[in-house]
Amino acid sequence: MSTDVTGMIECRPGARLWGPDDEDSVWQAGIDLWLLNTGNAYDALACLFGVRNTFGFRPLSEGRGMPADASDRLRGELASCGGSGHFHGTTWISWAELASADWQETDLSGTRSRQSAAGNATRWGPVWKVMSTLSDVHGPENVRLVVWFL
Repeated sequence: MSTDVTGMIECRPGARLWGPDDEDSVWQAGIDLWLLNTGNAYDALACLFGVRNTFGFRPLSEGRGMPADASDRLRGELASCGGSGHFHGTTWISWAELASADWQETDLSGTRSRQSAAGNATRWGPVWKVMSTLSDVHGPENVRLVVWFL
């Protein structure tokens, strides 16, 4: 049985203007992950999220669950997938974390780097471009990717 990833990029536009604790600094849906065509390469899912991690990567954001402050649109998308009984888990990662990650870190064999599995030259490159652009506007801590696995 295969594992597919889906999700959404979110941002918090008001946080940079009014601060993250302001009542108007709520997360907003940005773009559905499927529009960026990431595929389901297991080495990428392993190094990013710890899913199907037979490679032995140290995942960047394993098993964090759904953010408590997720946008309404993201919650609706998740519900349209049938709720928690129809997927294998959720997690999320901010652009600040991705930007500071060690992309040269390798799996246990030392032959596959995070960069080769999920870097800019892979099918994840468009995701990173969108997140980087939103980060330039809203700040790196105010942009995140929320994913779930089917």
